[in-house]
Amino acid sequence: MVKILLADDHDVVRRGLRDMLNAHEGWKVCGEASNGREAVKMALGLKPDVVVMDLSMPELNGLEATRQIRHELPHTEVLIFTMHETEQLIREVLAAGARGYVLKSDAGRHLVTAVEALSHHKPFFTARVSEALLNAYLKSAAKPDEGSVFRTLTAREREIVQMLAEGRSNKEIASSLSISVKTVETHRATVMRKLDINSIVELVHYAIRNQLVEA
Repeated sequence: MVKILLADDHDVVRRGLRDMLNAHEGWKVCGEASNGREAVKMALGLKPDVVVMDLSMPELNGLEATRQIRHELPHTEVLIFTMHETEQLIREVLAAGARGYVLKSDAGRHLVTAVEALSHHKPFFTARVSEALLNAYLKSAAKPDEGSVFRTLTAREREIVQMLAEGRSNKEIASSLSISVKTVETHRATVMRKLDINSIVELVHYAIRNQLVEA
């Protein structure tokens, strides 16, 4: 039995995915998460074979959730299921440990094939994504980009970047992460310094450019 965890903040999307995947013999959707933090928690408890992960989710985005799941569960494969296909984002997804990438617009043609491949620990990328990867490789240069700078942040700092960009106050972030307000302020100052950002407005623009939050 192949166990599959779904992570998407839209009920209708999850319902469609559940019906499609459960119809495949030998597969079972073992859980559904509506945000990245919930996805990580459920993955650790359920230990699925494959996680079908959206990128744009509240609290913890799919990219960071993928990093945490792959770090804790190296045998669990992550399939990114999203509407976005920028070259930088695909590079970030690969760096996070995902080995599959399917656009939501291609779900009917490729999702089952992708899950089948990942369940056997084989990578899967649609033709459009593979082309974007090739273009990214050909255009890559030695100069660090925003993505490489972002990867220098710790997991906690990346979480705080997303929460700040979502408009949460220091007190709200502290409560959500079970840390002190002073600790949040320290992380916030470190993030601003590392990213060379001087205001929350700049941080929000940064987060949108890197698709950590939606505009």
